[in-house]
Amino acid sequence: MKDFKVIEVKRSILEDNDADAAKLREELKAEGTFLLNLMSSPGAGKTTMLKRTISMLSKEMKIGVMEADIDSDVDAQAIAEAGARSIQLHTGGMCHLDASMTRQGLLEFGSGAFDLVVLENVGNLVCPAEFDTGACRNVMILSVPEGDDKPLKYPLMFSVCDVVLINKIDVLPYFDFDMDKCREYIRRRNPNAKIIPISAKNGEGFKEWAQWLREQVAAWANSI
Repeated sequence: MKDFKVIEVKRSILEDNDADAAKLREELKAEGTFLLNLMSSPGAGKTTMLKRTISMLSKEMKIGVMEADIDSDVDAQAIAEAGARSIQLHTGGMCHLDASMTRQGLLEFGSGAFDLVVLENVGNLVCPAEFDTGACRNVMILSVPEGDDKPLKYPLMFSVCDVVLINKIDVLPYFDFDMDKCREYIRRRNPNAKIIPISAKNGEGFKEWAQWLREQVAAWANSI
């Protein structure tokens, strides 16, 4: 007979975080703030995509952006220059954000300050997918240079996302990237994911992306 207790630490951490995330979503609903969790690998184009999105929607809604990085404030400066209020969240070496960290950022913004807050998560296709941030929706960016097989290699990331933006389609002719195969692989992981090919560089596909975002923000506000 064992005279000690085995504690599943990771399970405990995730369960506690899930409870905190659910509470945060209720708080966001009460104040009418839509929180979007944006994930991708480094260099996939999150910040460039956000800058174009802000330029399209900033006259329609109040937008704030929380930039999460292990260090530096480069992305927060870029977003501020694009015309949105931004704050930088340093994770202290951690490769993801959780609900508690997200709440700290939102407190800096102030309750109900924005219609839409975007959390640009740490660039990583593994850790961020494991932690519920309290966001209303999860979106990820897969860029063409990364390859069409990423849904097979990082299944959890694609499973937890409501939208997959396939970015950098302007360079499709230069890469061995099969769009049909990529769609198939994504649907294997998540049949309900909306897939939108875009180019953050030239704006292709952004009308569809912006319309989806408008509808989500409006639906969240109307659910109060």
